[in-house]
Amino acid sequence: MSAFFNSTSLFTVLLLSVCTCTYIKLAAPALLKQGPGLLGLCWKFARIGERLSPAVSLACVALGLSKLAS
Repeated sequence: MSAFFNSTSLFTVLLLSVCTCTYIKLAAPALLKQGPGLLGLCWKFARIGERLSPAVSLACVALGLSKLAS
């Protein structure tokens, strides 16, 4: 089953994308720039990760606990 047809897998992919893009922006800020295309989407994910970091971290903890429970 594809990750786009399973809501839990889609949430996992989006959450890991936000965390990865935020890490890349903090490690090498010159790589991500605001604009169209894939790098622009990664820039938006990084902004979400920076501004909503408490919510993102709680979502990561909840995801980890749900994966441990299953």
